[in-house]
Amino acid sequence: MIQKYADYIEQIEIESLWSGQKHVVWNLDPQVNILSGVNGVGKSTILNKVVKGLVKGGEFTENMLPGVRLKVFPADATWVRYDVVRSFDRPLMSSESVNKILDASVATELDWQLYQLQRKYLDYQVNIGNRIIAVLQQGGADAAVEAQRISNAKKKFQDMVDKLFAETGKCLVRTSNEILFTQIGETLSPYQLSSGEKQMLVILLTVLIEDNRPYVLFMDEPEVSLHVEWQQKLIEMIVSLNPHVQIILTTHSPAVIMNGWMDKVTEVSDILVTQ
Repeated sequence: MIQKYADYIEQIEIESLWSGQKHVVWNLDPQVNILSGVNGVGKSTILNKVVKGLVKGGEFTENMLPGVRLKVFPADATWVRYDVVRSFDRPLMSSESVNKILDASVATELDWQLYQLQRKYLDYQVNIGNRIIAVLQQGGADAAVEAQRISNAKKKFQDMVDKLFAETGKCLVRTSNEILFTQIGETLSPYQLSSGEKQMLVILLTVLIEDNRPYVLFMDEPEVSLHVEWQQKLIEMIVSLNPHVQIILTTHSPAVIMNGWMDKVTEVSDILVTQ
């Protein structure tokens, strides 16, 4: 059976947000959607219900969580490519996760996300490398230009990270297949970064390895570990790295929406209907 993936989610409908008391109908923008509201109003609950309803791989037809429905574009798609980024850098508690880790420096949930992303980053590089070789082997007047285009996203990611981390003297080791940094002559693993640096690296890596495909990025309060300057740049950087991403995020921070995203904000109270 061919899996038909959606370009984006058009609408989220949830029959019961809290014990049958609230009905949610949220019509979404194809690219940027910011859910705002006071603590406890249901921002994270809405995201969690949608994510829990998606089976591994992103199928969402009869497999959705009961009472949760999605409308997508195109309408006949039954799969969604998606990623979830959570921001709390808590100690790693899951014994199942701990047993899978070969690197003893992986100690927190953000470390675990980075550990998994490192593996996917290697696959991503192999993929774009193979595509560049295939283009160059075919030859033609535009082969070099096309090869450059294929590698543009990776270079943009590297430039973004170096610019973000420049103030502390860190820069990516571009000759390494893994994510490594140098700082004053010392080589650092991503697990040695601050929580905010790890958080930004997780977000940008997650976007990069989707390799410019349409997909949905769910983020629950991604600003928690980021200083204000990085919060202001966050959405712009994500969209620049992959123009085909649909962002669905919750936030408490005015900084996240300051740079031209005010019209993408939805208050939870505006999408709730009392049953």
